[in-house]
Amino acid sequence: MKNSPKNNDKIYYMIIAIVAIACVVVSIVLIINNKSKNEEEKDLAYTELIKLIDEQKIEKIEMTVGSTSIKVMLKGESQEDAKTAIVPNTQAFIELIHEKYKEGNYIELIQKPVNTFLKVGETLFSFLPTILILIMFLIIIQMQGLGDKGKVYDAESHKNTNITFKDVAGLEEEKTELIEIVNFLKEPKKFQEMGAKIPKGILLYGKPGTGKTLIAKAIAGEAGVPFISMSGSEFIEMFAGLGASRVRKLFDKAKKISPCIVFIDEIDAIGSRRTNGSGAESENNQTLNQLLVEMDGFETDQTVIVLAATNRPEMLDKALLRPGRFDRQITIAPPDAKGREEILKIHSKNKKLSKEIDLKEIATDTAGFTGAELANVLNESAIIATTKEHKEITMDDLEEAVKKVTVGLEKHSRVISDKDRKLTAYHEAGHAVVSKYLSTQSDVKEVSIIPRGIAGGYTMYKTNEDKYYISKTEMEERLIALLGGRAAEKIAINDISTGASNDIEVATSVAKDMVIKYGMSDVIGPIDLTVKDRTEISPFGEEIDNVVGVEVKKLMDVAYNKAQEIILSHMDKLHAVASILLQKEKITAEEFEEIFK
Repeated sequence: MKNSPKNNDKIYYMIIAIVAIACVVVSIVLIINNKSKNEEEKDLAYTELIKLIDEQKIEKIEMTVGSTSIKVMLKGESQEDAKTAIVPNTQAFIELIHEKYKEGNYIELIQKPVNTFLKVGETLFSFLPTILILIMFLIIIQMQGLGDKGKVYDAESHKNTNITFKDVAGLEEEKTELIEIVNFLKEPKKFQEMGAKIPKGILLYGKPGTGKTLIAKAIAGEAGVPFISMSGSEFIEMFAGLGASRVRKLFDKAKKISPCIVFIDEIDAIGSRRTNGSGAESENNQTLNQLLVEMDGFETDQTVIVLAATNRPEMLDKALLRPGRFDRQITIAPPDAKGREEILKIHSKNKKLSKEIDLKEIATDTAGFTGAELANVLNESAIIATTKEHKEITMDDLEEAVKKVTVGLEKHSRVISDKDRKLTAYHEAGHAVVSKYLSTQSDVKEVSIIPRGIAGGYTMYKTNEDKYYISKTEMEERLIALLGGRAAEKIAINDISTGASNDIEVATSVAKDMVIKYGMSDVIGPIDLTVKDRTEISPFGEEIDNVVGVEVKKLMDVAYNKAQEIILSHMDKLHAVASILLQKEKITAEEFEEIFK
């Protein structure tokens, strides 16, 4: 089996780390050795040394073979008081000592062998600057993309990962369209004989967690061809020109192992619209230009398909989206109820589910959830079941996991004053009661005043259908439901709090979208006033901003007044719901409906 680029990178960095550590260790040893020498030794001039020898004041001399530095100990002095001296010629000095010895001046001469470790250390220390420069040079080469870049999965290793279309649920139409690409990769001659050309690129876009990366891997797994994976951010570096260099290297590698798939995740990091800026923007422009050239530069006999994924297709340069580069653009939308059920089945294969669990019911109750969120719900339910020491995952565990993912962790330990509990109870009761009398709003599933996440309480609704369009009436009633909590505070307690801040923020955003995005204002009419680019100049003038503000305020005022009307008309129901919340802290859908019977 071939070494993967990841393993090569590990070996490369391991060698650099070992060399660097060795240099550091040797340097520390030499510094400590030199420091100890400096502390212990005292210099002695050569002329003074000869004078002391003549005066017979020296008892012992230590010298290392090959070194001109000697250690001198005087008579009557301890080892700690030894001095050092430098002799110009060691051989001549030894002869001098022997001569003095003949004259009756006894001096003990000790010749120590060379310390090999210190000698090697000194040699390495002398080459340390060169070694560090070499390491820096290798790192720069690696950053320039001259080494292997991009994770390569060959056909054999990719089969071992077992990622195919059967692992991708909830995207039946998208898989059908991509099967053509798989067939082209398997039998390119069959299509070429018909005169068909393989698409150069396929852009997958959609919300995070919808399965863009998964479906790209499944295509490579089905076709059994090499799969090169890179993130858009991997092309960006602090040195100019390196992004373009990496793009060239990536496509050179792809051409050598074709047929293959090149997958660039989060392509908006390098594929954003080109600007006239300098510095980092200029570098991004160069990288994008090189990508455009490479996608147009394939030979006709080279079967290389570029798959790219992004959450923000509106950010991409138009030249990148034209036919001949990204020929196909496929939206990966959140799954519908049937798709969610299939995703839940896939992710529940290795989990111990109770027989009472109905995955279809969970799928119906999780409208708008992506595949990643559904996988997270099942994983959280398994953790909750384990924590509670259940033998199997129960329906209660799954419902608790859904709440944990959507609202946050339940916080029973938070100390709440009676005043805050009462205010929260009426606030949440206001949402629930107002929603009950709005025909377009979903039924209440649960109301609670137990804090979850950053919320002091919550009102959960049944999301039992997938909605692709929202009417004006539904949006207006959504505003009324959002402001029902504030209206209940004002009427029941005769005060208002900061607890409605998130409701007001969401309601204001909905009202603004109605006016400037969906053309639902009778005064302004069906005009899109959203600014897609900061440099774009509004053709409607500055006065339109004042009109927008007036229309948004009118929508908010009407909704708030309507919420207060509903609360005043059904005060008995508001008090009943709030009273039960203060007693039990939580109301189920059945208990809530019982109040209205």
